[in-house]
Amino acid sequence: MRNPFSHLLLRISVCAAIALASFRPALSQSPTASSGSTHTDPSNQQKNQSMSEGMANMNMGGPTESLTDNVLRHTTSGTDLEPDSTAPPMLMQMRNNWMLMLHGQASIVDQQQTGPRAHDKLFSANWIMPMAQRQFGSSELTLRAMLSLEPATISGRYYPELFQQGETAFGKPIVDGQHPHNLFMEIAALYDYKFSEQSVFSLYAAPAGDPALGPVAFPHRASASEDPLAPLGHHLQDSTHIAYEVLTGGLTLHRLRIEASGFHGREPGENRWIISVGGLDSWSARLTVAPVRDWTAQYSIGHLHSPEAQHPAEDVLRQTASISYHHSWNANSLDGLALWGRNHTIDTPTNANGYLFEATTHLHNRHSIWTRIENVDRTTDLLGPAAPPEETVVGRVQAYTGGYAHHLYSNNWSVYELGAQATLYNTPAPLRSLYGDHPTGVAAVLNIHLGK
Repeated sequence: MRNPFSHLLLRISVCAAIALASFRPALSQSPTASSGSTHTDPSNQQKNQSMSEGMANMNMGGPTESLTDNVLRHTTSGTDLEPDSTAPPMLMQMRNNWMLMLHGQASIVDQQQTGPRAHDKLFSANWIMPMAQRQFGSSELTLRAMLSLEPATISGRYYPELFQQGETAFGKPIVDGQHPHNLFMEIAALYDYKFSEQSVFSLYAAPAGDPALGPVAFPHRASASEDPLAPLGHHLQDSTHIAYEVLTGGLTLHRLRIEASGFHGREPGENRWIISVGGLDSWSARLTVAPVRDWTAQYSIGHLHSPEAQHPAEDVLRQTASISYHHSWNANSLDGLALWGRNHTIDTPTNANGYLFEATTHLHNRHSIWTRIENVDRTTDLLGPAAPPEETVVGRVQAYTGGYAHHLYSNNWSVYELGAQATLYNTPAPLRSLYGDHPTGVAAVLNIHLGK
């Protein structure tokens, strides 16, 4: 294995210049107008008062006191929910009764691995989410997009990650690698009607979006905010966070939320620059419970029609269950997630399960420490050209990740952290001849977060 830190600063400086060009915000952290003359035009007093009332009724992206207000924030992809007490970093500003918000992240990663199947790569994982919200009486309209430059910043159509599988590159199944996200991760409109302080009806429509299936997807959840790599169980748990032709309806009552979605089940193709089209051939349903502000739990089930291009005749019944936690004290915070996901290939005996625990803590706004532990079934697709036509489970892989990053610099709109993480794998017996007993991965990481 090559030294993962060799020439790292030189390589990061080149990639950082490219990544930062796409993250130059036009918004301020403050929702107020930019500073200037303090003179107030009397003809605008009524308009300013109306804007202030609208701001008072909107959450502004911070912690909430109820599940209904959490739903109305819409600070994650799709209609997914973090705990009520979570306060995602973002930039915001009020303009003509519209609340404008922006948040995102870029990670520049130098990944090194050991073992017979090891590969190394320098790449960037990134996304940015602009959003606009406006209230009309008891109604709220949210317009949101989520964009990624990963089709350009991840070469070869995937980055190396031992034991990872799912989707294709150059017409072949991706083995030991994670595909990039699409340029258009989400383009969505959300409408909410607030019947009372404890009840909200919601509609979500997206040509590219996230149906009600699984927890908050890994790029957007606080418990994974520092880890740049996808979980091995991604395609058992939250891979539908980029789906097409998504329609979702939801009802929130006090501390309960129930949702149902229709969407196109096939996962994105290899052309990551376009929005694909397809009929509503798949469905999902999700129940979310938020008993207290720091905890959220969900159970979801979905039928995915022909999700994988390499197995077009297979339909999948997916189930997921998760518990999320967030707590802040002084200048510290802790986020955690326990997650189970299962894919049952319909009309076959094949069941693939994935279990995950991850946590991230931020200490004194200077230190970030994170971990991820997984126990995940792997299938015959890892055998590559030797894989049989029918996919079956060949063994269960354990992966143990720990990482640390140190605050380098921050300004009014961003935070920069430099760190590293290491992953130790435990290989199941049927795959040891291909991987060895305990391959490892090491990644040096520069994380850039929008907002503070």
